Amino acid sequence: MRNTSLRRMTMAAMMGAIAFVLIFFNFGIPVLSPVAEFDLSALPELIGGFILGPVGAVMIVVVKLGLKLVFQGTESMFTGELQNLLLSLAYVLPAVLYYRRHRTKKGAAAGLVIGAVTSVVVAVFTNLYIIFPFYMKAYGMNWEGIVGMFGAVNPWIKNVPTMVAFSVIPFNLLSRTITAVLAFLTYKKLSVPLKKLIQ
Repeated sequence: MRNTSLRRMTMAAMMGAIAFVLIFFNFGIPVLSPVAEFDLSALPELIGGFILGPVGAVMIVVVKLGLKLVFQGTESMFTGELQNLLLSLAYVLPAVLYYRRHRTKKGAAAGLVIGAVTSVVVAVFTNLYIIFPFYMKAYGMNWEGIVGMFGAVNPWIKNVPTMVAFSVIPFNLLSRTITAVLAFLTYKKLSVPLKKLIQ
């Protein structure tokens, strides 16, 4: 039992380290957001979570963010890291918890959809009540300035509701969908050798 627990913790640390590395391979989608960047760090969180369960998934997220703080620090007074934590947990935990009760391909797909939708909803609230207010306070901006910045790359954005509708929601939905599809396509192949490491 002790050896199994140690192996599971080691795998969680390994997957968290991989997630941290993937943070550096990011790119923006200017038409959807002038500031947000997409990366695949949620992929090892999902795959590791499916193997290790919800506790393992939380450990992977914590390791990823811990490494980020150690090696990069924070440029947003920890608000960016807080948002990353909330969005990661909102994405991974619903998917993992659903898959634990429905261990089929359909169960995995349904869990990924539930996680993606939950994460998008959380993204709306974290952006409106954590991220944007922080930048407004830090840089002396207001909602008009934030909306103007987003409207400069997307003419459909005229106010806060349209910013949510044409930037926050589609950006997060697209990024979560891409990650979910990759997780669905690769999980079975990767899970076989990974599960052997904790047996």
